[in-house]
Amino acid sequence: MQFRVSQSSILWRQVVGLSAILAAVMFSWMAYSLYQPKILQELGFVKLAAWLGIIQGFLGAVLEPFVGSISDQIQRRFGSRLPVITTGVTLAGLIFVAVAILLQWQIPVVIRPFVPVLMTLWVMSMIVFRGPVVALLRQAEPLAALPQANMLLTVVFGLVGALSPIMTAFLNSIGGSITFILGAISLTIGATILYTSTDRDVLFTNIEASKSFISLKTISIIFAIGLGVGIEINLLLRTFPKIIQHLSDIQANWIISGILLLSALTVVPAATLTTKLGAKLAMKLGMLIIVICLALLLFQLGSMLAIGLILAAGFGFGLVFESQIPLILGMVASDRAGLGTGLYFGGIGAAGALISILLQSVNAITPLNQLIWGAVSFLILILCLANNKISNLSDKS
Repeated sequence: MQFRVSQSSILWRQVVGLSAILAAVMFSWMAYSLYQPKILQELGFVKLAAWLGIIQGFLGAVLEPFVGSISDQIQRRFGSRLPVITTGVTLAGLIFVAVAILLQWQIPVVIRPFVPVLMTLWVMSMIVFRGPVVALLRQAEPLAALPQANMLLTVVFGLVGALSPIMTAFLNSIGGSITFILGAISLTIGATILYTSTDRDVLFTNIEASKSFISLKTISIIFAIGLGVGIEINLLLRTFPKIIQHLSDIQANWIISGILLLSALTVVPAATLTTKLGAKLAMKLGMLIIVICLALLLFQLGSMLAIGLILAAGFGFGLVFESQIPLILGMVASDRAGLGTGLYFGGIGAAGALISILLQSVNAITPLNQLIWGAVSFLILILCLANNKISNLSDKS
């Protein structure tokens, strides 16, 4: 089925607001990822620094669907997801400020055990508002408009991610305290832009007394899709660049930047394919391209072939990113959008934790075991989407 939608039906002001909060979230995660290991190691939590991310990943797998479901209930009762979004952004910003203050002084020994707890609370705060923010798209845009609306989000994600090496160097130069203050400011600005750019009839809708039914089977499938996509994307951005670096001497961080930059630059053909093929088939195609790139690493590559793989992987990643929101939001009713996105992101969180465990349990990821994991993740996706009884509403437009 093909999507058919006019550009005038897309609320671009709201999409700009969502893009602003996405950029703020990405900047905040850069700050957290850069300084979290350093802070924990300086405080003597060397082993915990390696395992905290794994714990937080599994925590997200449980918390994301729960918070998403809560946001759906608040939406039905009060007509808005704004209380959940505001709570998450406020807590994340305050925790960043608290960490910035602590870094200005020598942290007392008695307080040090609470620092990992504080960092985990920050991750939980970010989880609180991520799913509900994405769920706003389901209220604002017709299903057929989601591929076009998601284009700007894909561009922002790709461009901000591509700048990561430069931004990381900058954040490293200004120190932890200023970095966390900037993170808090960025979240505040992003949330403000989201609020001011979103129409009132999207932020506040009619109160609904009843809720739509969602089967346990659909719940399991959405989570499994997130798990499969998450495994493959983690391989693409965490192990694929290291293997390419070994084969071609291109630095891993610039390989990641290249993949993300290509996903932004190819957003138009990715959105066009998603529109013409439908979200299900576009997702399968994107995942297949990535698996093929992983498979080709079994062979010796020169620098030119390595660059070709990076280009292909970038397009595959962009296609996955472009189709994921239409796919997931199309599988649930609008009053279950929070639960749907929560299940999907929860699966991605679990995947990140699993890959982290894998990376700690083996000395090195080889092209062969990377391909095996990638093939398994692709098989999970195929099995989930092969069931015709699980309809994707966006493919019926």
